[in-house]
Amino acid sequence: MQIGLIGLGKMGGNMRERIRRAGHTVIGYDRNPEVSDVSSLAELVDKLEAPRVVWSMVPAGAATQSVVDELGGLLSAGDTVVDGGNSRWTDDEKHAEELGTKGIGFVDAGVSGGVWGLQNGYALMVGGDKEHVERLHPIFEALKPEGPYGYVHAGKVGAGHFSKMVHNGIEYAMMQAYAEGWELLEKVDSVTDVREVFRSWQDGTVIRSWLLDLAVNALDEDEHLERLRGFAQDSGEGRWTVEAAVDNSVPLPAITASLFARFASRQDDSPQMKMIAALRNQFGGHAVESKE
Repeated sequence: MQIGLIGLGKMGGNMRERIRRAGHTVIGYDRNPEVSDVSSLAELVDKLEAPRVVWSMVPAGAATQSVVDELGGLLSAGDTVVDGGNSRWTDDEKHAEELGTKGIGFVDAGVSGGVWGLQNGYALMVGGDKEHVERLHPIFEALKPEGPYGYVHAGKVGAGHFSKMVHNGIEYAMMQAYAEGWELLEKVDSVTDVREVFRSWQDGTVIRSWLLDLAVNALDEDEHLERLRGFAQDSGEGRWTVEAAVDNSVPLPAITASLFARFASRQDDSPQMKMIAALRNQFGGHAVESKE
């Protein structure tokens, strides 16, 4: 299968490689000419055979809107656009309507896997009409992890990004729980090897997880996280999850508290936020702030 891919950063670049390894043709475009296969979106579209599929991996908001607007003028009826960034689900509905008036299909894909996706595969949560989603099955199969799981057609347009948003809200709360436990263990005199306590939890316990494995990785690199400042950003999905909970009258005390904890990290140097920052760097390659 042939596909165009826009945005070749930490996620997009690895996705291009994984799709190619599965035997498909990927024509990639990025503003950075050193990684781009073509010099413009127009050239990317010209090189694709109809009916075309173009997958966008650019930041949510204005950047994604700009790509959708430009593709709307370049593509033809029967083509399909996939938004694999972390867009808000309400934007998906708008983009589907805008492209739909021109006969262009739209699919939203929540993508999880971070900088480890090339090696491990990407979990995919997809929203859109069945006819548009089914066209993309070969690409979804190439991207997802081996085995029966890792891909779901979650529902209509917006369902993919809504599902990914909730996934990220749960991620916030899980990271916060590990961070709080780590700080308490570090605080008491009786526990003398916190890193090995975390390591001991990796097998046989009910709290074992990939996040726990990444926490151990981070502690192996910096045993007491002394090189990190206790500061953690939020990328938007946590806020949207809380807003959706309010709109739907669903109580989310753990996720809401974990979001507010990140806000608190920007006021003082928080030990818990050192672990949050370390975990975000481990699974997603997100930037950390050093004390220096």
